[in-house]
Amino acid sequence: MLQQTQVKTVLPYFARWLGQFPDFSALAAAPEAAVLKAWEGLGYYSRARNLHRLARAVAAMPAPPRTAAEWQELPGVGPYTAAAIASIGCGDGAACVDGNVVRVLARLTATGRAFAAGGVAVKYFGPLAGELLDTKHPGEFNEAMMELGATVCLPRAPRCELCPLARWCAGCVSGKPERFPRIARKQTERRLVWRVWCERDGALLLHRAGAQSRRLAGLCELPTSARLGIAEKTLQSKPTLLVRRRGITHHVIEERVVAVPDAGFAAAGDAGELLWVPLAELENTALSGPHRRWVREILAARGG
Repeated sequence: MLQQTQVKTVLPYFARWLGQFPDFSALAAAPEAAVLKAWEGLGYYSRARNLHRLARAVAAMPAPPRTAAEWQELPGVGPYTAAAIASIGCGDGAACVDGNVVRVLARLTATGRAFAAGGVAVKYFGPLAGELLDTKHPGEFNEAMMELGATVCLPRAPRCELCPLARWCAGCVSGKPERFPRIARKQTERRLVWRVWCERDGALLLHRAGAQSRRLAGLCELPTSARLGIAEKTLQSKPTLLVRRRGITHHVIEERVVAVPDAGFAAAGDAGELLWVPLAELENTALSGPHRRWVREILAARGG
């Protein structure tokens, strides 16, 4: 849950998740629809599906894996996640390297090398993290490094006066620790997406993503104009119900929800399906997080 999501956002989800799926067996036995519903609002739904697959794999084992190498063989588990689980939960001597740890190590060594992406930097600093790891207490060491980067060695305005590594930190000694690490930023891309609000006989038209969808398989959203084969220029005169902007990685997306009368729409293409969902059943339908909020806002604005 913490991958690309802040701790304060995750905490209530984590508590509800454990209440519903207290162990691997409970998660493995749950239908995918229930898993996606419990994940609703966190985004990046491939994480939930991978976790579901992982639970089924672990539930079939005589005992859960204990080393980072074993954990990494499971669905959706990369080097960082495997090292975190194995070191903190099992005492395995594997070093965790995330963005926070990269920042600490880059400043500690004043590494001036330019990295094309964060993943490149993670691989570069992996060996150094392994050399520094306290193999007697790997979990505590990894947690300390990650927490140091998250709370003290901040991207901007690092709190060097509080840092226990300041006396050995070449970046701090240089007087400009914020120069490190040098990771190229992806150029921001802006997009406009038209979403269609269409009702018929007390039901709302939604699009459910197909199984091949990487992020949204099985989830519903308000259909795009492209999905319905509507030319964008025809929507400019339609009533606008909602305009929202959101960021996904380096994309800034503006989404406009417009009211369109029923015209017997058929999905353009074969990715997923269109379905009519009674308004009274929307709360029990698996919607993506943003669309859940938008639907509620639109219905509340008209007193529905």
